[in-house]
Amino acid sequence: MTGPSVSAGAALYIAVIQFLFVTTWTVYAIYLPQLLETTGLPRAWAPWILLFDQLVFLVADIATGVFADRVQRTLGRIGPWIVGATALSCLAFLLLPLAARSGSAASGWLLALTLVWTLSSSALRAPPWVLLGRHAARPALPWLNALTLLGLAAGGAVAPYLGVLLKGVDPRLPFALSSLTLLATTAGLVQVERALARWRSAPLPAETTQIPHVGGAGHAAWMLGVLLLATAYQAQVFVNAVPHYLRFAAPSALEWLLPLFWVGFGVAMLPGAALCRAFGALPTLAASALCGAAAALASAVAASLPWLVAAQLGAGAAWGGMLLAMFASAAERGRSGREGLVLGTMFAMLALATLLRIGAVLAGVQADAARAAALAWMPAALWGIGGVLVALLARRSARPD
Repeated sequence: MTGPSVSAGAALYIAVIQFLFVTTWTVYAIYLPQLLETTGLPRAWAPWILLFDQLVFLVADIATGVFADRVQRTLGRIGPWIVGATALSCLAFLLLPLAARSGSAASGWLLALTLVWTLSSSALRAPPWVLLGRHAARPALPWLNALTLLGLAAGGAVAPYLGVLLKGVDPRLPFALSSLTLLATTAGLVQVERALARWRSAPLPAETTQIPHVGGAGHAAWMLGVLLLATAYQAQVFVNAVPHYLRFAAPSALEWLLPLFWVGFGVAMLPGAALCRAFGALPTLAASALCGAAAALASAVAASLPWLVAAQLGAGAAWGGMLLAMFASAAERGRSGREGLVLGTMFAMLALATLLRIGAVLAGVQADAARAAALAWMPAALWGIGGVLVALLARRSARPD
């Protein structure tokens, strides 16, 4: 087996982990109101707890990224640490429905287990990407990121169906199946990391062994760009998609229509990887964002269901290109020795975008007619502004010193 095939196999393995991780979080979000009610807590707490989860991620993603860098430098392996943290996370997740069955006496335990689950699950956000980025050849990273992101696309696509499939199912069964499957799969990361280290195609060039400066103005501008693009995605998928589709389709059709965004996302992976290799991560990110703005605008003004479906497919493809280029640009910015920090800040911005979306919903933004109308145009505006910002960053980075 050659080095490139080992790297591709590792990327696909991490894609499976990402798929299981996304579905586990979907199960958690579906059952959280029921678990709260079982312990005597109000169901209305559920969105506030989900908001708090993102606040935890905002801090934990950066901390785990920095810790992954430190462990990699000192021990040379981060796989065992990821597996250990995942074991703790899966144990807390497995105990959630069991604690809920104890009634109101276990409400404190339920909240404590939720916090442990959220904190420890950060180990499956930035660190696996750090593992892949450290050992794979850099020219192959866009392609490998594309393979890995297919797991995210599949998880997002099946999410609408899980709510239907799990209706009336005892939470202990899906919680046990998802947590044990995720743990068993993640345990294989130790062998994946060993295989990557054994078959590494080439050592890093001497100039990339120095830790570059991160955390400056350029890094802050990049983080702002990620935040703008991620906030637009949150608005397009989780706020606008349903009302847009309900203009032309019945509610019963949503479970078939909503996953189309992720179909477009998956289709964009291979072309996006080719564009990153040909033109660079930041130019690809900027172009994808501007395409996303056009697709979001088309979605807002679509006059029929076929046009709306085409716009949503285009928006999904654009977000796929954006996310792929984000990972590629993070690898470039963090090389070598700071991949965890840069990826951690990227995931923190993704968490902040989710937090802003949940907070806006809790604030009743959609209940106000004027604000709800403005939300329809927000993705196009934010993707457009973010695309221009990233284009300026790309131009600055291309300028000779």
